[in-house]
Amino acid sequence: MDTDVIDIALNSVTAPLDLDRVFTAWTLDLPAVLAVLVLGAGYLAGVRHQDGWPRGRVLAFMAGLATLLLVTCSSLAVYDTTLFWPRAVQTTVLLMITPLLFALGAPVTLLVRSVPQPVRARLRRLGRGRAARFLTFPAVVTVVLVAPPFLLYFTPLYELTLRVSVVDGLVRLGLVLAGFVYFWTRIQLDPTPRTDPHLVSVWIALTEVIFDGALGLVLWLGPLVAPEHYEAIMRVWGPDVRTDQIIGAGVLWIGGDLAGLPFVAALFVRWSRDDERRAKQVDAKLDDAEKAGELPVGGLWWEHDPELADRFKRS
Repeated sequence: MDTDVIDIALNSVTAPLDLDRVFTAWTLDLPAVLAVLVLGAGYLAGVRHQDGWPRGRVLAFMAGLATLLLVTCSSLAVYDTTLFWPRAVQTTVLLMITPLLFALGAPVTLLVRSVPQPVRARLRRLGRGRAARFLTFPAVVTVVLVAPPFLLYFTPLYELTLRVSVVDGLVRLGLVLAGFVYFWTRIQLDPTPRTDPHLVSVWIALTEVIFDGALGLVLWLGPLVAPEHYEAIMRVWGPDVRTDQIIGAGVLWIGGDLAGLPFVAALFVRWSRDDERRAKQVDAKLDDAEKAGELPVGGLWWEHDPELADRFKRS
């Protein structure tokens, strides 16, 4: 009986990955499922105690949990030690898509509002501390985003994730946390230790695009990653080891850039809303000042804006 079970397990992994198995091959990653259940239950419990919490934020956070289940329990997980490219898809999703959706759910704000006052005060002190400000400094955030894939694919860590499930799980957790730090500080739906201009986020996004290209190019033209592992499987189906890695390089390169497009869109929406809010605040201040007789009536609006008056004042 034990031999039969082993044979069935081996066949389920080494069976050719065709279109049918893309949708029907599933596995149970118990730690990931438990994490999704705990995070989902905690988030919904917090939402129930908040009046008027935006539905879009709930949908975004739940979509993030769904992507986490997808990469850990679907055919991507079934074949992530047999083929190179499924693991590349996992890396892209866990670093660029899942954290973005989490950040759009504003979980930090929800957490701060849901905990007791003493805990809330402690969290706010931590959020204003030196460590938090250092971690969210733009240069540090850039390294946090672009470094993990390079550390994963160009060190022995990658081969270790193929052999040790605990290491694999910790790497996945690290990818999600690194991505969340980036998107949390850039989108700024939640309170952050520092507030940087939106243009800084654009430059970091462009830097990420450059490093995505460098990573994909090296994996495409460079040496094979963990060749002993993939050659020992002795697959008689699918792409050869080199072609498999080229496909994975394309996923990390092009897929990473495409995955960043929703963030760029969200960033510009946020930028536009902040500009509209600031314009309304300036208009209200100018109206109040004019009614109080503190500003001359008439003239161009920028002649009365405190930030622009000196720059555009009449000679």
